[in-house]
Formats: sequence, structure tokens, C-alpha cells
Amino acid sequence: MFEWIDVSIPTGAALYSQLLIGLINGAFYALLSLGLAIIFGLLGVINFAHGAQYMVGAFCAWALLHYAGIGYWPALLLVPLIVGGLSIIIERTLIRHTYKLDHAYSLLLTFGLLLIIEGVFRQAFGTFGQPYAMPSSLTGATNMGFMYLPNYRGWVLVASLTICLVTWYAIERTQLGSQMRAATENAKLTQALGVNVPVLMMLTYAGGVGLAALAGVMAAPIYQVSPMMGAEIIIVVFAVVVIGGMGSIMGSIVSGFALGLIEGLTKAIYPPASSLIIFVAMAIILLIRPAGLFGRSQGVPAAVSVVRGGADTSINPWLSTALLFLAIVAPFFFYPVFLMKALCFALFACSFNLVLGYGGLLSFGHTAFFGGSAYVAAHAMKVWGFPPELGILAGVATGATLGVIIGSIAIRRQGIYLAMVTMALAQMLYFVAVQAPFTGGEDGIQSVPRGMLFGFIDLNDRLTLYYVVLAIFLIGFAAFVRIITSPYGHALKAIRENEARAVSLGFRTNSFKLICFVLAGALAGLGGSTKVIVFGIASLTDVHFAMSGEVILMVLLGGLGTVLGPIFGAFAIIAMESYLQAYGAWIKVIQGVIFIVIVLVFRQGIVGEFDRIAGWGRRLMGRSPSKGVQARDASAGAHN
Repeated sequence: MFEWIDVSIPTGAALYSQLLIGLINGAFYALLSLGLAIIFGLLGVINFAHGAQYMVGAFCAWALLHYAGIGYWPALLLVPLIVGGLSIIIERTLIRHTYKLDHAYSLLLTFGLLLIIEGVFRQAFGTFGQPYAMPSSLTGATNMGFMYLPNYRGWVLVASLTICLVTWYAIERTQLGSQMRAATENAKLTQALGVNVPVLMMLTYAGGVGLAALAGVMAAPIYQVSPMMGAEIIIVVFAVVVIGGMGSIMGSIVSGFALGLIEGLTKAIYPPASSLIIFVAMAIILLIRPAGLFGRSQGVPAAVSVVRGGADTSINPWLSTALLFLAIVAPFFFYPVFLMKALCFALFACSFNLVLGYGGLLSFGHTAFFGGSAYVAAHAMKVWGFPPELGILAGVATGATLGVIIGSIAIRRQGIYLAMVTMALAQMLYFVAVQAPFTGGEDGIQSVPRGMLFGFIDLNDRLTLYYVVLAIFLIGFAAFVRIITSPYGHALKAIRENEARAVSLGFRTNSFKLICFVLAGALAGLGGSTKVIVFGIASLTDVHFAMSGEVILMVLLGGLGTVLGPIFGAFAIIAMESYLQAYGAWIKVIQGVIFIVIVLVFRQGIVGEFDRIAGWGRRLMGRSPSKGVQARDASAGAHN
């Protein structure tokens, strides 16, 4: 029996009001995406901290008003200068070290900055919003005949459009803009012509951040000033940038306002779809124009540069035996629930390691596979009455299916563009989880019964459950090892190292990448559905984009491209969250610091560094290191 959806179009003031709200949102999308496009287009830096800097701008205006009595109009000038000035310190101490590295390094480093900034502000202000008074000169509304236009919102619309156009003109039509673009194309030649390129790049980053801070000041009287306000808008802004074309100034402006209008119109016609429409539009546009509306098409690069380790496939049998023994006796010395959670996330980390460490595909939406599978498994076991083994199979099938869908769209792009696409598609799934009836909304699916495995193994016994989870982990880990050591795995690594050469040898590289997404999705689905059995719940946390950042941290910390690295990384991060829980938001700050340290000085991770040190020891003793160590040492030398 079908339910008809009411999509009646409102008329008159109601429609104009929604379109106005869409235009206002579009103004902020355009202003924020403009700053992102400038930083990426001229510096090649994906500034994931952009939303946090937008939030800092709003808090800075709030602080100036409450502690110094400085009102809105002076704040419009002071806040971009203050936040932009602080960003100069960040650029000089951190960001500049990523200019000669792959774009993915800047994304990961600025993601660490995001965690630090949000963690500090959440610790200081909590999650509640702070009101900011609207300037008295802009209160009230103007009767336009067909509707009343709030004066402040009209000001925001006009000011944002003016700022966007002036910025575009300055970059595209002035000598300073020409110097910026020349420095991007050939920094050495531009430096030889007398242009101070380092200062120019520093000011470019500060200018892009200043635009985000300015947007924060303008948003403060409309939205409450909250530590989470940047996280709520930045994913949409990234989608806008991808639609317009990464690095395209005019593309960001046009796409921002246009998508704001589309969002407003959708909210007027069918409100539940308003959160999804931007991501649906992104998927459709990328299928037609993979480079975005205003982006330039790209061919297959000569060598796809990605964040990667040595892609080692060797396993020390003595170490593996020792770890297996520790896993068997661990529940007698450690809390079994902690161990089971770590094992589930170790599967998730192995899945991501397959995609990035061995496939060279930076997926920033990996949480879709983990969380989507968790929801389906939870629904199947609680509502449909599936036994646990069928619930797990349903989760694995869901992960593989999502791998087909997301992978089919994502592989049309390369490198950092692929990361943005996967992140936006995962956010689309997040909004579905928020609104779909079967997901339970903000409450999630709770009290999922564990049941009897194969009809006779009682999973309600904690010790029995632990050994079942350990067996599931070992099956998943064995599958992961088999994949990376198979002919397919070797071909995948060859594509990662030099895709153009693989194409010339007759490999259908997109097919290999798609299979990689499917296999990784199935492995992540195994971890997600097993986690449901352990905790009896599937929640929005499982599909939130922060979970993607967490699994990336696990893999990087343990050792990207190593077999055992994700396991060590998963246990380290879960232990940190479990034993430092009393410190609240400071955990995010610690994780952000770890991100930055790994990107700048510790790119090998725990296992990678241990193997490198062991390799040095073998060389000192007159023994040659293993091929895996040699590969990682060569990779480290290339990156350093």
C-alpha cells in the first residue's frame, strides 16, 4: 500500500518567505565557499578548519560585544582582522609545511585543527548557543508589497553578494590577483620577478579565513553563536564547492546562491527533502560533469599522489601468534566490552586501510558503510526478527551495496576531489538517518536483541559474546589479508602507484577501484553490524562524518599501509576515549593534536616506525631489512 507525499506548492507570502530563507542561506554558502575556493585554488590547501574559523568569527564578535562593549559595525572590520591575524600564525607554523605535499595532507592537518578548535570552545562554552543582539539600525522589516523583508536579512543578502563580487574582481582583474595566480602556477619564477611569494601565500590564507570570520559575524544575529555552528554548515559548503568546481571562484559564488534558492524552494514544497537536495544535486551534477559546473576536466594523471604508507603485506608469524594468544586471554584481565568495541573498530580501520593504504583512495565518507550497515542490521534483528548471523549478513550486504553506489560516483574523481565527494554522499545518508521513520531519528534503534547464534550459542553471556566477536574479527581480518596478498591486491597497489602506467598496460582501473569500495564496504559493514550485537544500538553517531575522521586517525596512528597497524591504532584510540572520558571535550583536542603530529612528523604510524627502527637495527647488525621495510623507508623518503 502506497502513501502519497503531499508536494503542494505554497503561494504568496509563504513561498516568498521560504525563498528568502534560501537566499540568506545561499549568501552564507557563497561567502564560506568563496573563502574555501580561494585557499584551495591559490594554495592547493583543503581547509577543513574553515567551519571552525567561521564559528570563531561569531564568538569573537560575541566576546567583543559582551566584554568590550564593541558592537556589530566595528566587529565587521575587527573580527576578520583578528581571526585572519591568528590564521597567519597557523599558516606560518603548520599549514606551510603541507604546500609541497599531496592535498590530502592539508585536509588531514586542518581536520586536526578543527578538532582542536571545536574541542576548546566546547569545553569553554558547552554545546548551548549564545544570543547576539541584532544592530538597532537594522531591526524591523520593509513592506515590499508581496511580503515583509526583515531589514537585517536584506542587509546580509546585499552585503554578501557585494563582498563576493568584489573579491572575484580583485582576484581575476587586478595586479595583486594576477600575482596570486602566478605564484600558484610557478612560485620560483614569480619569486624571481620580485614578488614575495611566502608573504603572498600567507596573506591569501589569512584572506580566505577572514572571509569565514566575516560570515560568522554576519551570522551571529540570525543564528545562535554555538561551538557546533561551523560543523553544521561546513559539509554543505564543501558540497557547494564541489558542485561549482574545486578552486573556481565564480563557481562557488553562483553555486552558493543557486543552491540556497533550491534548498528554500524544496523546503516550501517538501520540507523533509530540504536537507538532502544539495547532496542529490551534487551527485547528479558529478555524473554529468565530474569536474563540477565551472571546473576543468582532468585526465588520468601520470602518477596519482596520495597519502600512503609502504603497503606492506608481510606478517611476522611470531608476533601474530603472540597477539592471538593475548586476544584469547585478554577478557580475563580487561573489560570485555572495551575489547569487543576495539575489535569492531579494528575491522572498520582495516576496511579504511584497504581503501587508502592499498588502493590510494582517500574516502572521507567511510562512516556511511559502517553506520548504514549498523542501522540495517539493527532493524533486521529488532523489527524483522532476524537471528544474529542473518543480521550480520544483512549488514555486510548493505556495506557492499553502499560501496557500489558511493564508489560508482566517487571514482569519477581523483585524489582530494574523491574525498570531498565521498564525504558529501555520506552526509546524505546521515540526513536520511535523521529523518527516515525506521531509523528512530535522534534516538536511533535501541534495545536490539542479541539472540542465539545459529540457534544454540547464547550471546547474552558476556564471555561467550567476546569469543564470538573475536572469531568474527579473525574471519574479517583473514579476508582483508587475503585481499591484499591476492593478484587483485597487487594490481590495486600498482594502480595506486602509477595509474597512467596501469592504464597503458590494459588495466580497467575504475573497475578495480569500484571493487575496492565494495570489498571495503562489506568489511566495514561486518564491523558495524557486529557492533550492534555488542551494544544493542545503532545511532546517529555511527553515520556522522566525525566517525570518518576517527577511523582515519586510527589508521594513521597505527600505520597506514601496514597489515597490523589499523588494529594497534583502533585499540589506542578506543582506549583513549574509554580511559579519558572524564576529560570531556579535551579528548577531541588530544585527537586533533595527534592528527597534526602524525601529518607533520610521524607519518609512518606505530607499526611503520617500529618496523623502520627494526630495519635500522638489522642494518647495524649486518642484516638486510625485509622488502616491506624497504618499501616503507622509500615511501617515507619520498614524502620527506
